[in-house]
Amino acid sequence: MNWPTWLPIRKDLQTLTPYGAPQVLADATLNTNENPYSPSPKLIQAISDAVFNVASTLNRYPDRDATALRVGLADYINGQNSTIFSMENIWVANGSNEIIQSLFLAFGDKGALGFTPSYSMHPLIAKVSRTQWVEGSRNDDYSLNVDTAVNQILEHKPSLTFITTPNNPTGGAVKVTDIEKLADAVKIVGGLLVVDEAYAEFSSERSAATLVKSNPHVVVIRTMSKAFAFAGARVGYLISDACIVDAMLLVRLPYHLSALTQAAACVALDFKDELLGYVDTLISARQKLVQELHELGLTCIESSANFILFTGFKSPAPKLWRELLDKGVLIRDVGLEGYLRVTIGNEAENKLFITALRDLV
Repeated sequence: MNWPTWLPIRKDLQTLTPYGAPQVLADATLNTNENPYSPSPKLIQAISDAVFNVASTLNRYPDRDATALRVGLADYINGQNSTIFSMENIWVANGSNEIIQSLFLAFGDKGALGFTPSYSMHPLIAKVSRTQWVEGSRNDDYSLNVDTAVNQILEHKPSLTFITTPNNPTGGAVKVTDIEKLADAVKIVGGLLVVDEAYAEFSSERSAATLVKSNPHVVVIRTMSKAFAFAGARVGYLISDACIVDAMLLVRLPYHLSALTQAAACVALDFKDELLGYVDTLISARQKLVQELHELGLTCIESSANFILFTGFKSPAPKLWRELLDKGVLIRDVGLEGYLRVTIGNEAENKLFITALRDLV
């Protein structure tokens, strides 16, 4: 962007472009890894009732500590993982991106390390927060080489090391036994291992949250945007040792989570069984879509998330992306040469995607 000369924008930001997926109309929107299933009428009514109850107090600031929501999230994580977290182990914010930003602000003075390709917001938020970012490497098939990762941690000695499991945009998951090895390396250099588990509910791997009690250097990030089908509410949360949550209090903005958001998220937790019921449906749809892609002669990276990274098509990825969009199907060009990523949609969306793709490959 050509910034005007009178604007005192930081020099290290002048060459950046804002994060964002294309927001264009399509018959099948399969580019941002959203859950395709809308809230049920019963849930919509429950959220409406909760918001109605809160509306009479909107002249007052919200609970700045989001106490009820943090208690509910602790109960949810404990129920999923047989852990014993309390509210003091949970921090909640406007999406997991705010959690990531807060971690950089609190702990980024000795730099951060991540293994690319991975979630593109990690290095972007690092740059915006003036945290030095080091790009670690992966295997040629985009899987994480744990031994290489350990060596990179010991070499660079970052205060923050990021891994994403299942990884975005590739979909592969990291075993907890391998995460333990990374945590041991991070402990040696006096840093934190940040495990971004935005898609954890779609994976059969054990959560890294089970490591926090024995290793306080492990920090887990979760979101309600994916499995909970709650992307529009913007709720992300952190699971960690209580002292890390205390550090979040130093860098948070005052009253950063609205009363409306807190009320709606508490209701969503009450309906967790209904919302998570779609997870199995999406996993089955993922397996079917992988099979259909294989039948078209394409290759898929093994995915434990609600999306598939695929390759093997003859056209350049940007060209195929545009041709699919012309047919009403919006997927994601993630910038990896020869690859495109598709979110698992509902049955009609998946069928439209495969039908359109079949005409083009």
